[in-house]
Amino acid sequence: MKTPIACYVTDRSLLPPVARAGVDQVGALLDHIEKAARAGVDWIQLREKDLEGRALFDLAAKAIAVTSAARNGKVQTRILVNDRLDVAWAARAAGVHMGETSLPVSEALRYRDQAGRADFLVGASCHSLEGALHAAAEGADYIFFGPVFSTPSKQAFGPPQGLQKLGQICGAVSVPVLAIGGITSENAAACLRAGAAGIAAIRLFQQATDLPALLRQIRA
Repeated sequence: MKTPIACYVTDRSLLPPVARAGVDQVGALLDHIEKAARAGVDWIQLREKDLEGRALFDLAAKAIAVTSAARNGKVQTRILVNDRLDVAWAARAAGVHMGETSLPVSEALRYRDQAGRADFLVGASCHSLEGALHAAAEGADYIFFGPVFSTPSKQAFGPPQGLQKLGQICGAVSVPVLAIGGITSENAAACLRAGAAGIAAIRLFQQATDLPALLRQIRA
């Protein structure tokens, strides 16, 4: 069995108030990103939907810089940008993550192929079997499926899908499927047993008191 992928999805609005003078909310998020990279998180998706293009570009560029330094020559944590292909490309991020109403995966892949960056990941969020099959048929490199469990950040996407539906999705497509939505240290293993190639989460990684230990538990 391959080592499961751990993807930290950011949301700086959930961070506690900044205690250090001169550190704004973005600076606090960069601290979390650096700690996540040092701990060995595989991917970090920048999901800061309120940031406009320039601010998101600056965040992505800084995130790439701090993760590169944090890994100190080891395999670098990949920075993915939510929704904004232009920002991801300009910042030289490792990939872009598309929602179901974003630019079609096929168009992002066409742009990637024309530019000759085969290592640039294009992923997609899916909330149904039909959506997963469509994203896979378009050529998505990976899929987020959820919400698997109940979570405040995914209430807009309907009720929890559950482990059985997750297993159905994993068996229906050949691309890696990451479980998202209400993932905890207690239920992560069940997602992997259902066939998920990894897990993606906001609170699980952003609020962890001992992230290296959490990652060891998930990968065990």
